[in-house]
Amino acid sequence: MTQQSKTRRWVNRPPGSNWGEFGEDDQIGRLNLLTPQKVQQGVAEVKAGKVFCLSLPLDYPGGSALAPHRFPPQLRPTERRGESFFNYPFSRESHDYCDAGCDDAVLLCTQYSTQWDSLAHIGQMFDADGDGVAELVYYNGYRAGIEVRPPSERKDGEMAAIGIENMAATGVQGRGVMVDLENHFGRSRHYVGYDDLMRVMDRDGVVFEHGDVLCLHTGFSSMLLEMHRQPDAETLHTACAALDGTDQRLLQWITDSGVVAIAADNYAVEAIPSRKATGSRPFVPLHGHCLFKLGVHLGEMWHFAELNAWLKAHHRHRFLLTAPPLRLPGAVGSPVTPVATV
Repeated sequence: MTQQSKTRRWVNRPPGSNWGEFGEDDQIGRLNLLTPQKVQQGVAEVKAGKVFCLSLPLDYPGGSALAPHRFPPQLRPTERRGESFFNYPFSRESHDYCDAGCDDAVLLCTQYSTQWDSLAHIGQMFDADGDGVAELVYYNGYRAGIEVRPPSERKDGEMAAIGIENMAATGVQGRGVMVDLENHFGRSRHYVGYDDLMRVMDRDGVVFEHGDVLCLHTGFSSMLLEMHRQPDAETLHTACAALDGTDQRLLQWITDSGVVAIAADNYAVEAIPSRKATGSRPFVPLHGHCLFKLGVHLGEMWHFAELNAWLKAHHRHRFLLTAPPLRLPGAVGSPVTPVATV
């Protein structure tokens, strides 16, 4: 079968990508590997029945120091009959009523705090249609301006491709595997390449299998909590371990390992800025490899400290992970309240 017959959107696919391998219209990428058997493996890790919330409070990190285009949630009451619907007595509508109610609304950056990236979060310039000119495309050849458009350019009820709702529909439940990078590298900035990751996993006896979710504890989210919503950007941008997105052997391991998704307690999973290189290159190379080429969703600023400590005390690394995002059609990211059960 030729590449052109696999899909209608592209005739070329990026080297090392898996475009078309889950179907020409696939929108969930490696989540296809979260089979019933993988869910059962996750459930089998539940021994104590103890549950951990893996989300920061969604008003963390605080301010806009980490990302100037993102802002904290803005929470307000809704209105009913022109009045604030908070401690609203229904007796205002009829003297027969003796109760009251509260509703609220929120203006929320979907990727401000603990979150998932959708596959529409990062694209690249690539000549997918074979006309000799690179165009902006996303996972599986979905095209900017055609299938991937901002909300203001969509008609009412029109669906956008590779939005976060596709991830939500899968349930996102399987086996998480924790790797404790803070234990080996402390809280200083360290670019974690393939050799580092393999060494840590070997020393700690971490076994990672096809279809698992890789979880990285670096200590970054604990630092955020210690800053009490007043983050010091200079400190945070040089703190804690992060994956080296320029390490080709690390990227190849992500391809070969069958990792379903990667979640970290740091800002971007990978180190930003990436190591210097010459010529045209991605701003976030690991994002490009995972989201653009492989359909591997990335989770950022998860809170792993308590779970990691419990796993370490019980000589374990695996757990049941349940982490669906909001089923918000067309969104390119979503807050998430992941739950680990051990």
